[in-house]
Amino acid sequence: MDLSTIIGIGAAFGLMLMAILQGGPLVIFVNVPSIMIVFGGTMGNTLVHYPFKDVLDAVNVAKKTILYKETPVNSLIIQLMEFANRARKEGILALQGAMETVDDDFLKKATQMAVDGQEPETLRSMLNTEIEYIQQRHEKGADIFTSIATYAPAMGMVGTLIGLVQMLQTMDDPSTIGPAMAVALLTTFYGAVIANVVCAPMAGKLKNRSASEVLLKTLIIEGMQSILSGENPRIMEQKLHAFIAPKLRQSTFKKQR
Repeated sequence: MDLSTIIGIGAAFGLMLMAILQGGPLVIFVNVPSIMIVFGGTMGNTLVHYPFKDVLDAVNVAKKTILYKETPVNSLIIQLMEFANRARKEGILALQGAMETVDDDFLKKATQMAVDGQEPETLRSMLNTEIEYIQQRHEKGADIFTSIATYAPAMGMVGTLIGLVQMLQTMDDPSTIGPAMAVALLTTFYGAVIANVVCAPMAGKLKNRSASEVLLKTLIIEGMQSILSGENPRIMEQKLHAFIAPKLRQSTFKKQR
């Protein structure tokens, strides 16, 4: 679970709520016509822009902003080095038994392909194709939230115009000015919150998650290709360490002696 996302959203809404309660009751910020205009209009625009299935898929992709367990890069490198040493001593088929200890589905698939006798270049090509499709799915999910962050303030402006028109049409009745002005202002407020507190940050987090996931999968491909090629473990380790910052690099050879 990603605590930074939970803390960030909680802090943003919590501080806004505290500020609202300092000036009056929360109920004055609840306006049904404004909600209908902003939420309904934004959802409608999104469904016009994207197929219904893509919108539902984006919801599942959005879970990665919270329900995400990132594999430590050094742990992955250590596991690949263990595989390399085992394959070097016992042969590539020995990795069949080691697959039981693998939690990462992509690593498990790459290991199975290696055990099945795939050539290094064939393994790289097939797994790179899978990475490309993963990137496309992630980019589409982030793009949908970016679009929502664009539509929500626009619908807020539409609601503001509706409220102003209603207010100007009934200027002779002072009792109608307040509700119309509430629609005008709260639609802008709702649109800004949806865009800047929820959707835009989520789109950014999804892009970061996608980049991290692609990095790990690319590292797995490099490691498995090195194992299949019978590369020297020390050279393989140096190659894999290129994926991470120098201060994070940990040599595995002391642990393996």
